Amino acid sequence: MRKVFITGHRGMVGSALVREAGRCGVGNVLTASRSELDLRNQSEVFGFLADQRPDVVMIAAAKVGGIHANSTYPADFIYENLAIAANLVEGSRLAGVQRVLFLGSSCIYPKHAPQPMPEECLLTSPLEPTNEAYAIAKIAGLKLCQHYRAQHGLLYHSLMPTNLYGPGDNYHAENSHVIPALIRRFHEAKARGDSSVTIWGTGTPRREFLHVDDLAAACFHALELADPPDWLNVGTGTDLTILELARLVAATVGFTGDILTDPTKPDGTPRKLLDVSKLTATGWRPRVPLAEGLAAAYQDFLALSAAGNARL
Repeated sequence: MRKVFITGHRGMVGSALVREAGRCGVGNVLTASRSELDLRNQSEVFGFLADQRPDVVMIAAAKVGGIHANSTYPADFIYENLAIAANLVEGSRLAGVQRVLFLGSSCIYPKHAPQPMPEECLLTSPLEPTNEAYAIAKIAGLKLCQHYRAQHGLLYHSLMPTNLYGPGDNYHAENSHVIPALIRRFHEAKARGDSSVTIWGTGTPRREFLHVDDLAAACFHALELADPPDWLNVGTGTDLTILELARLVAATVGFTGDILTDPTKPDGTPRKLLDVSKLTATGWRPRVPLAEGLAAAYQDFLALSAAGNARL
């Protein structure tokens, strides 16, 4: 890999990819900030790729958020993510890029998919309504790569990670994912001396969580595969309930009050556990245990907050 273009390099996933590229000895990592390149703008993307001509394009850029953000801004989620995927895949083809790795999400699979979810269950039944717009955009990106590979003979393929967390996460009070949201809420509750924290939903849905550095390692592992499947799941193969996660985060933060649930708020998909057997069969394994990763994530949150750089 002589020249690798990592999109979304300032986000949690993109920054992890940049770190992993350094560990893997990639000599030329190409990045572009949003002010330098609007990935939603076709002419800008096509021009950039034609000028730079990377050997590999890693599509980590995306508009992301939790249940609240996905439910409130579905048009933004579907449009922006469709535009990013379409511009980068077609722009890569026009620029002669032979390898593209597209990053999707486990939310592409049906709401009531078999557990753990194999790659083959894609499009077999309806999606979870609260994140349907984002999921459809990610399915479209996956299918773009699949069909460009079939029609044009280009090695464009995808990875579908489970729920991610780690350094550089988004801690916005309403638009963040569950782990950063819980870290911030328990931290602030501890600071105020609150006697309890209420979490959304019943607390019974089960979720799987992967440290972002493990995803980054999986990405570069996948790029070394000579003939990978069109898409592969990336996860740990284990899950826990949201209430169990909340208790683990509370212990990590040092919050000792009560944890209450609010059943009037949506739960989302009942369970989301990926079948990762195809990827692990190629020799990849996750390395960061959840408890260890949460402790590191909390320290990252504290450091970013102290420096005024936390994404709040």
